[in-house]
Amino acid sequence: MTQEPAPQVEELEQSTAAPPNTRRGLLIGVGLAGVAGLAAACGGSGGDSGDSGDSGEKPAAGTGPAGSGAAPLARGSDIPVGGGKIFKAEKVVVTQPAAGTFKAFSAKCTHRGCTVGSVGGGTINCPCHGSKFKIEDGSVAGGPAPKPLEERQIKVENGEIKLA
Repeated sequence: MTQEPAPQVEELEQSTAAPPNTRRGLLIGVGLAGVAGLAAACGGSGGDSGDSGDSGEKPAAGTGPAGSGAAPLARGSDIPVGGGKIFKAEKVVVTQPAAGTFKAFSAKCTHRGCTVGSVGGGTINCPCHGSKFKIEDGSVAGGPAPKPLEERQIKVENGEIKLA
């Protein structure tokens, strides 16, 4: 009794052959990568006027939900009066509209979801399409944004600002 090796070889070749839509799958993957790159560019920070804005490049270590002993975002003295500071890792912007008064807002622009890029001239500024928000209450001061920045709760204790 002899075995026929041809069907086994043919089955092996079929199981290792590339699917007929590999090229299309590759093109789709490349297209999605391009879209992801555009989305990342939308969230990037723009030019900072240097007007008391800060990009907040240093993430606060050990931050977590309220009651978990979260590390402070900053000291009150780190936030300029009439300005603010953006904390990208926490997706929050903290402002000090008047001496000793601190406010916090989502750093996500309400127009297209870009991360705001600077704080200066009394506004929180989005680099993507020019939206501006007032540092006092996050309300729209200009640009295409349809609604104010979402307010975030903070607490100030012993000169330290923490997310509540």
